[in-house]
Amino acid sequence: MNKEALQSLADWSIGHRRHLHRNPELSGMEHETHRYIKTIITDLALELREAPYPSLVAYLPGTDGSKTIALRADIDALPVEEEGEKGDYRSQVPGVSHACGHDGHTAILLAVVKWAAANRESIRPNVKFIFQSAEEITPSGAEALVSAGVLDDVDAIFGIHLWQGMEKGKLGLIPGPMMASSDDFRVTVDGSGGHGSAPHETTDPIYIATHLVQSFQAIVSRQVNPMEPAVISVGKIEGGTTYNIIPSKADLYGTFRAMTPETRAFLQERIARQSKGICDTFQAESHVEFITGTPPLVNDENESRFAETVIRKQLGEDAFAPVDMIMGAEDFAFYLQEKPGAFIFVGMKGERSRYPHHHAKFDLDEEVFASAIRLFIGIIEDYPLTSI
Repeated sequence: MNKEALQSLADWSIGHRRHLHRNPELSGMEHETHRYIKTIITDLALELREAPYPSLVAYLPGTDGSKTIALRADIDALPVEEEGEKGDYRSQVPGVSHACGHDGHTAILLAVVKWAAANRESIRPNVKFIFQSAEEITPSGAEALVSAGVLDDVDAIFGIHLWQGMEKGKLGLIPGPMMASSDDFRVTVDGSGGHGSAPHETTDPIYIATHLVQSFQAIVSRQVNPMEPAVISVGKIEGGTTYNIIPSKADLYGTFRAMTPETRAFLQERIARQSKGICDTFQAESHVEFITGTPPLVNDENESRFAETVIRKQLGEDAFAPVDMIMGAEDFAFYLQEKPGAFIFVGMKGERSRYPHHHAKFDLDEEVFASAIRLFIGIIEDYPLTSI
């Protein structure tokens, strides 16, 4: 594909991205987004496969058909009131915006669908185009699609994230663990309340909660191998009603992250054990609830090398950059538990994209769309029909 044709495809994609940005929808409620994508796919005469609503899966049979690859984009927005100048594409939905870039992911994959429809006679592998609902919540759209068997006939799956934390013009990934698991917890401390002037007559749950917060940090600093990434953060403590009353109950809400299933399980076990132990010490009761989220995202070694080769071939040797592991999470991890594949960052940090993901002023740099489209097209064109 020459530069003019690629830029024309990118411009088409940008137009659709701006429509999606003006009309964001929250996770699991992407009804209009579903209709919009479905109309485009139908107009391009691609087959729509059965998928859990409101996700969509389009299918293009290849001329060889011995291998099937999947490309995925997430379609949901966030409960964030948009701020900053966005011109004619500012969110029109109060309290909701595409503050993570999923509008860009969707528009980029739509452009690849458009290219594939026009070049279907020369595409060798079968291709599934997955437009996934509900990446931002638990349970996630990826879980639902995997459970529905969408990947059963897939040999490999690839996805991208337009990434504000990476230099514009660079694309990259690392084989093996790249993004962390993400699970949440709630610890309820049941004590006995009373007057603030007589703490000796109470079992103060707020005081006990402060011990729990400190002890959780000791799990990471003193019980996990320092070479193994791990995070426990308490984001909310709730208890009490006024200045001089010691409450009978306090709740702690937090998250924990890990790069391996073993560390993930260890953190959960220690949070539960230390909650019970500390509460027992102070003669209180503990109740611990875990909300299971996303597993670690682990790129397949072979598919990662293939993706790196495509980046270097299609975009130049200098375009590839290895990335560091990050403690953020991504539900693409569920696909990689089922099938080999790779998740790739597309850098866009610069003047246009200055604010981090989930910030009210977050915006995409649309100039990187062409590179992302070329990457996906290269994966389709170059995917080997024999084992990598």
